[in-house]
Amino acid sequence: MDHSHLDQLVELEDSYWWHVAKRQLVQSLLEEHFPTPGRIVEGGIGSGRNLIEFQKMGYQVTGFDIMHRSVVHCFERGLNDCCVHDLGQPWPLPDQSARAVVLLDVLEHLEHPVQVLRHAHRILETGGGVVATVPAYPWLFSQWDERLGHYRRYTAEDFRRHSEEAGFSVSLLSHWNAFTLPAAVAVRGIDRVFPCDRPPNFPAVSPGLNRLLLRAAAVERWCLKRVGIPAGLSLVGVLGK
Repeated sequence: MDHSHLDQLVELEDSYWWHVAKRQLVQSLLEEHFPTPGRIVEGGIGSGRNLIEFQKMGYQVTGFDIMHRSVVHCFERGLNDCCVHDLGQPWPLPDQSARAVVLLDVLEHLEHPVQVLRHAHRILETGGGVVATVPAYPWLFSQWDERLGHYRRYTAEDFRRHSEEAGFSVSLLSHWNAFTLPAAVAVRGIDRVFPCDRPPNFPAVSPGLNRLLLRAAAVERWCLKRVGIPAGLSLVGVLGK
C-alpha cells in the first residue's frame, strides 16, 4: 500500500460503507466461530480501526504491518501491541498463543500466501482459526489491482487449496459484496477499452448512498450465514485449526 492510499484509508475507515460492512461481517464471523476471550492478531492493520473494534469485543489485540506509518497510526490510537513485520517471515509470537487471526484483503498482496497462512497456523491455539477476505475472479484482474500491488485475484478453488496446503480446514467459504459486482465489471471493461492512469481510490458516495449500501450489506450478511452468496466481488473464508 502506498502512502496516499493509506491516508485515504485513515480518512474513510470510520464511515465508508466498504470498510464498515467488511468490519461488521468479520465481527459477526468472529463471534460465531472464535468468540472471546483470547488474543486476536491482524496482519495488515492499515490505520488500526479494526483493532479498536476487536478490542471493544473483548479480544487482546496484536497487529503487524509492513508499513511503519500504519504502526505509528496505531500507537497514536493507543494500540501499543503493534509492530512493523513482514508477514512472510515467522511471526514474533509463541506457538498456540492466539485465538484468531484476521487477514482482510491481505493475501492477494503476498507472493507466497501459503507460507503466510502457515505462520498464522503455528501461532493459533487448537480450535482457533483465521477469518480472511480476498478479491474474487482472476478475469477481473486490472490496472486497479496492479496499482494496489496485487499478485492475484482468487477463485474459490484457489483460496481453498492455499488454506488446506497451510494445514487449515475450511469451515466457511463464500462470495460476498454481490451488489457491487455489476458496476465493478462495467468499470473494469471500460478501463480495458479506454485505459487511463487513474489512482486506485475508493469512489466518493453521498451519505444517502452510503447508508443504502450499508443496508444492502446487512441483508447480504444475513443471507451469507444461512444460504451463502453464489457470486460477489470478494470471497470471505473462515479457516479452522
